[in-house]
Amino acid sequence: MANLQFNALRKSFGETEILHGIDLEIQDGEFVVFVGPSGCGKSTLLRCIAGLEEISSGELFIGGQRVNEIPPSKRGIAMVFQSYALYPHMTVAENMAFGLKLAGQPKAEIQAAVLRAAKILQIEPLLDRRPKALSGGQRQRVAIGRAIVRKPGVFLFDEPLSNLDAGLRVQMRVELARLHRDLATTMVYVTHDQVEAMTLANRIVVINQGRIEQVGSPLELYHRPANRFVAGFIGSPKMNFLACSLVSATEAGAVVRLEDGTRLPAGADARGLAEGTPLTLGIRPERLIAGTAAEEGTARTSVLVAEHLGDTVFLYVQLPGSTGQLTVKSQPETPLRTGDETHLRFPAKHCLLFGPDDRTLPRIP
Repeated sequence: MANLQFNALRKSFGETEILHGIDLEIQDGEFVVFVGPSGCGKSTLLRCIAGLEEISSGELFIGGQRVNEIPPSKRGIAMVFQSYALYPHMTVAENMAFGLKLAGQPKAEIQAAVLRAAKILQIEPLLDRRPKALSGGQRQRVAIGRAIVRKPGVFLFDEPLSNLDAGLRVQMRVELARLHRDLATTMVYVTHDQVEAMTLANRIVVINQGRIEQVGSPLELYHRPANRFVAGFIGSPKMNFLACSLVSATEAGAVVRLEDGTRLPAGADARGLAEGTPLTLGIRPERLIAGTAAEEGTARTSVLVAEHLGDTVFLYVQLPGSTGQLTVKSQPETPLRTGDETHLRFPAKHCLLFGPDDRTLPRIP
């Protein structure tokens, strides 16, 4: 097992800089997920850890050892790729043993390591099969087993579930969480799927355009995002955003005006900002309350589409004078249907405000 430390790590391809000075520490035994949109640099950062990409500047330490110039085979890491990359002419056991065989390990030790990994992954009955006789989920288990037999200090996962269907992805998320609990080994996982990040990670590293936006636990990022980007990326469905302007600010909170003139209270500290400052109000879909009664502090709108999913109803609405569409997560008993008029209530304690620089304004305790 090992910890990782990044000191001002940069990576460039020619004149194009991809990673802009990454500073981060991953503790021994943590499950850390790099998440962000396509092209943000998360896979490049993972490949720098693996030694598959040369670091342009800065330092990387694994287990306290500087590894910038150390080849991948000497770093004590094992990587699981998006593609399974199994040898089709080899059995499951032979695929899992191949790396140890190349390293010259004794046959008895190789067999013991393969059986141990197969037991952990519950693929013992599959050891004599070839990859073509396996399902996608079984092939991914074999790829993970090939990494386990090496007993690495750090596991690296590069979007390993993206080739699986929705049901298998859920199953494999459970398997990976159990695997981390059983092995207690440092794991670094890359995905663009924030649901995977929320369900697997001890800590999430949100990356955007080669920079770290925020690092924290899943619930910390969900409830206390550092900026609008993190707030919009973490959560499914994503947070609603509305343009507004500041009306007043006191120690008890702020009052903002939406584009249609509706005034709403927000539990944020906007003192120090001038009246009329353009802001953005953010609220999660499950915090919006849709009703039929017109009350002070509610916004009138109509339901564009109502999606009834059995245990949940998603209402898609648009406020008058606003170009943005809002999502409301409601209860299955809601009587609202497509085309109905509704009044939205915005509970002040659940309303975030983002300043002109898109940073989150402090919350009122």
